[in-house]
This record gives sequence, C-alpha cells and structure tokens, in this order.
Amino acid sequence: MTGRVPESAAPADGRRTPAPRRATALAAPVAAVLTAVLAVLLAAAPAGAAGYRYWSFWEREDNAWRYASQGPSLTRPADGSVQGFRFSVSEDSKDAAKPRGEAGFGTVCADTPAEKGRKRLALVLDFGTPADAPGGESPPRPRTVCARVPADATTAEALAAVARPLRYDSKALLCAIAGYPKSGCGEQVSGEAEREPGTRGETGDGSGDEDGGPSFGLIGGGALVVLVAVAAGVQAKRRRG
Repeated sequence: MTGRVPESAAPADGRRTPAPRRATALAAPVAAVLTAVLAVLLAAAPAGAAGYRYWSFWEREDNAWRYASQGPSLTRPADGSVQGFRFSVSEDSKDAAKPRGEAGFGTVCADTPAEKGRKRLALVLDFGTPADAPGGESPPRPRTVCARVPADATTAEALAAVARPLRYDSKALLCAIAGYPKSGCGEQVSGEAEREPGTRGETGDGSGDEDGGPSFGLIGGGALVVLVAVAAGVQAKRRRG
C-alpha cells in the first residue's frame, strides 16, 4: 500500500522527513498580523490617570508624617498635636505627597501661650507645587500656624479658626484651604494633560469611551476577528495541501 508518510513518523533509515515549507511560509503572515494587532491594542489602550488633585490630611507622630485614618471633621487631637495638610496630585494614600517641613509643636506654637479650657494645635499647611496646581493658579508658600481652640474641637474647627476661607463639597470633602484652590475638588487628572470640564464623551450608544473616542473594546474585538479569520485561512490551506 502506497501513500504519504505521516510527518510524525520516521523512515526506516532513521532520517526524518523535512516538514513542508508551506507551513513555514504561511506562518509569516500570521506573525505579521499578530504584531500589527498588538500594536493597535497598545495604541488604543486608554492612558492611565495620574491620580486625583486634592488636600490630604496627615498627623505627625514620632517625628514622622502618617496619613490620617480619619477625616479632619472627625479627628479631635489632644493639646500639643501636630497635624498637616498637603495639596497634590496622587493616586491614593500610598503615594500621597507628605507635608514638607520638620516644624515641631514647640516651634509652631512658641508664641501662643496655653490657656485654661483650650488646647493648642500646630498646623502645617503645604499648598503643593506649581506642577500640582490647577490651570491658571499658583500655590501659596507653605506655612505653619498655631490654632488655639476649645478642648473638644476637631481639626476641621481648628483649621477654620486660622485658615479661612475653607471650601467643602456636598460630600464634606475638603476642597480648599485659605481659598486655595479657587475651584475644583478631588478631580481626576490625566497622566498626559489635564482634562477640561465638559470634554467627556456622551455618545450614549456604547461605541465611545469617556473621552469620546472609539472604545478599546471595539478596536480589540475587531482586531481579534481579523486574526481569527487569517488563522482560519491558514488552517484551510494546510488541509488542502
């Protein structure tokens, strides 16, 4: 009985029959398409956000800044405490910028005498860098201030006593200290450029992303269809061969 020797079988003399060159030749266009698909997917992937622009709240313990576990409206620090606020762009509490400066309570409140029934809090206010500032605004210089307030006052009340005007949003998020910044509150900031209000896509048909451009899902799905079609064609040719 005659017939073609299966590629997986070896001839009696031990030499293997070389694989048909056709398969190697057909693999080239598949690799090219795959490379093109990967390039499209990478180009279409949405740029990651740099983070959010907001005031972070800190407490100084053992000569080190620690991110506060509660908000300033819930924190009731003891007399002699040092607390700080820093305006910056950060992704979350893990990479938030700390207040700059090493000022201690004795330095900040040196000229504020103790008073019965009241407490003194040293506050460090760091308005951040020009890179973190909203468009058209310049951050004031960092400053320290000693707040003398009732013994049961919260940090927010102490802040209101020495750094007005304050601004909060509807969810009680602290948006501005001493009037800075003039607008905005916890807005998301792009990794490449700041987004202006009203530029988010509103196509309403699911064919656009939040920036109004074609969605990553649609581009990736189309590229996958092309790749599957090419692979199917290659497989059909191999079967006919």
